[in-house]
Amino acid sequence: MPSRPNIYGISTQDLRGCRTRRCMWKSFVGATCLCIAAYLLVGLGALGARPEVSRPSQTVDLDAQMVQYPSDSFNIRAYLVAARSAGRHPAVIVVHSSEGLDERMKDVSRRFAMEGFVVLAPDLLSRTASSGASAGPASVAQLPAARTVDDLKAAYDFLAKDSEVDTSTISVVGFGWGGWRAFMLAEDMPALFRAVIYYGTTPSAGLENIHAPVLAHYAQYDYRNTGNAISTEKMMKHLGKGFTYYIYPEANADFVDSSGQHNAEAAELSWQRTLAFLRSPS
Repeated sequence: MPSRPNIYGISTQDLRGCRTRRCMWKSFVGATCLCIAAYLLVGLGALGARPEVSRPSQTVDLDAQMVQYPSDSFNIRAYLVAARSAGRHPAVIVVHSSEGLDERMKDVSRRFAMEGFVVLAPDLLSRTASSGASAGPASVAQLPAARTVDDLKAAYDFLAKDSEVDTSTISVVGFGWGGWRAFMLAEDMPALFRAVIYYGTTPSAGLENIHAPVLAHYAQYDYRNTGNAISTEKMMKHLGKGFTYYIYPEANADFVDSSGQHNAEAAELSWQRTLAFLRSPS
């Protein structure tokens, strides 16, 4: 009777059939690669219980408008949206992707507002002639990195002066191109409450300055960014920083985008995890 495969899919008969150490080594390497692939597929904590987050009422009355806020001697355009309700509320800075502040980013902002957040989504192309519908990866790629971070720091200051904002719970959520900038804002603003990264790159320096816990969402088929997940976690853990990440199976980068690479299951699960994270106590 042939021997049964073990947990690695390699049978004892196959191992006995290896006449050289080289054959056994190849089998071992194959098994190890399978283990690593499985680890990357689920991500740390991805097998945990799905957070229970209540869905917002579809009748929430929102106040949405385009505003301007000062950043050094320049005014930055931004989409400001919040539910019409009394009291102070947690706030979120939404950092757009390489597509700019388009209707998709505004829709994400409205969804956060329906959940009770005051939301500010800066148009980081405000210093150029391109914005909104005329924006795109080519325009965004020309922006000076340091300047965009400065404009986000000014966005934080703008929200902190809003009488409807609880200044102790201002967070940032960055998508793609905006993910790196969300990391950088966390480095430069010690009072930031939470930082959420959607398939963004990790800064090569400065992580030791982060005080806010960080949640990151990665896509299995985003080979450019997802490979950084393990090294980022290792570095953040070494520095004593809070970092949690998830890798979403069969998802591409931009999986929350309702067009293009949309993955409904990954988008919904990451949304619920994000809300639970932003609402979690200090």
